[in-house]
Amino acid sequence: MMTIDFKAEVEKRRQDMLADLFSLLEINSERDDSKADKDHPFGPGPVKALEKFLEIAERDGYPTTNVDNYAGHFTFGQGEEELGIFAHMDVVPAGSGWDTDPYSPVIKDGKLYARGSSDDKGPTMACYYGLKIIKELGLPVSKRVRFVVGTDEESGWGDMDYYFEHVGLKKPDFGFSPDAEFPIINGEKGNVTEYLHFAGENKGAVRLHRFSGGLRENMVPESATALISGQLPADLIDQLASFAEAHQVKFTYAEQADGQVEITVVGKSAHGASPQAGVNGATYLARFLKDLDFAGPAKDYLQIAGDVLFQDHEGQTLGVAHEDEKMGALSMNAGVFRFDQAAEDNTIALNFRYPKGTNPEQIKAVLETLPVLKVSLSQHAQEPHYVPLEDPLVATLLEVYERQTGLEGHEQVIGGGTFGRLLKRGVAYGAMFPGWTDTMHQANEFADLEDLFRAAAIYAEAIYELIK
Repeated sequence: MMTIDFKAEVEKRRQDMLADLFSLLEINSERDDSKADKDHPFGPGPVKALEKFLEIAERDGYPTTNVDNYAGHFTFGQGEEELGIFAHMDVVPAGSGWDTDPYSPVIKDGKLYARGSSDDKGPTMACYYGLKIIKELGLPVSKRVRFVVGTDEESGWGDMDYYFEHVGLKKPDFGFSPDAEFPIINGEKGNVTEYLHFAGENKGAVRLHRFSGGLRENMVPESATALISGQLPADLIDQLASFAEAHQVKFTYAEQADGQVEITVVGKSAHGASPQAGVNGATYLARFLKDLDFAGPAKDYLQIAGDVLFQDHEGQTLGVAHEDEKMGALSMNAGVFRFDQAAEDNTIALNFRYPKGTNPEQIKAVLETLPVLKVSLSQHAQEPHYVPLEDPLVATLLEVYERQTGLEGHEQVIGGGTFGRLLKRGVAYGAMFPGWTDTMHQANEFADLEDLFRAAAIYAEAIYELIK
C-alpha cells in the first residue's frame, strides 16, 4: 500500500495556493442589495468571487457549472456515491476599525489579514488544494466529488435554496463544509431571528428621534447612535462620560443646531453565534438612555434594549433560556436596531441559536409578553442538526485529524450555522485549529498561514479516505 506524504505535497504548492487565495481575497464580495438584479442576485461582488473561483477550477481541468450566479460547482471522479463539499465566497461587511485595507490582503508575522481570510475564502482554498493534490497525483477513487460554492451564506442562504431547486441533481450522499473548526463540528444549534415591532411615538419630556445600530443579525453591533431632544439633564455629557468609563466603552456626543443631541456608543463586534465575545454597542447605549424622561413606545424600546437584552446572551432575563445535555445552551444576539419616530414600524432583531428541546414558536410566545406591537419570525429558520459520532463520515474525519495532528479528536456542537447542515449526513470540518484566535466577522480578520497549509494536508487525506 502506498503512503502519500500530503504535507510534502502541500509544501510544493504553497505559492500557487497563496496566489489563488489572494485573487479571491482582493474581491469585495459583500452582499449589496442596492445593486442586485437578475444577473447579480446578491449584488456584483459575490458573483465576481464565484466567477473567479470557477475560473480557477476550469484552469485546473475540472468541469464547472454556474447556476445563474447564485452558486456554482465543479466535479471530480466517478462512482455511484457522491461526496459534497460546500464552501462560500460571500463575506460579511468589512465594517470599521481595520489597520489595513480589508480587500488588500497583507501578510504580517505569519498571519494573512483580509476580510474572508478565515471565513471562508482561506479554508475554501485550503480544501480546494487538498482535492487538487489527489487529482494531480492521479490517485484512484471510487466516488464522485462535487465541490459547491455559494454566494449568500452570511445572509439568508438564498443561494443554496436556489441552487438545489435549479441544479437538476440530487443532493450529495454525505459531505462537509470547510467553514468552522477542527477536530469537527457534527452538531449545530437551530437558528432563527425573531423581530420585536414597536410604534414610533414619543410621549415623555424627552424625545427619541432616531436609534440605530447593527449591520447584520449574525453580528454583535459594534456601535449604535441615538438622536434625542427635550428636557435633558444639564450634566448629560458628564453622566455619559462616567457611564462609558464604568462600562469601558467609547462614546461621541454632539449637540446639533436645533437643540437635538446625537450620542454614539462604541463597543466591540463579534460573531452572532458567540454574543458574549462582543460588547453590544446598542444595548449599552439604550442602557444609558433608558432612565431619561421618555414615555410611550420610545420608552418601551429603550427599556427592552437596555434592561432586558443588556448582557442577556443566554436569554435568562428574557425568559427563553434552555439547555440540552448534548447541544448546550441557547444563545441570543440582539443584532439590528432600527427606530425612527416618523416610522410606524420599528424593530429589534434577535438572533437565537437554540438546542433541541425548544423551538421558534415557544420563544415567540415568551417575546409576545413584552410591551411590543407584535413579534414576527424570519422566513429562514434552521432546525437543530446532529450527525452521530459512529457515522463513518464523522469517524473517518476524526481519524485523519488525529493522525495528522497527534491531537485527540472529539465531537463539537456549535451555535454557528454552516453549510454542513445542508446534508442529512453533513458536518463542518476545519479549517481553524484548537486554540485559534477567532476573528471571524471582526475588524482585522486573519488566518494563520501555517494553519491554512496544515489544513490543506488534512483535507487532502480526508477527501482521499472518503472517496478512495
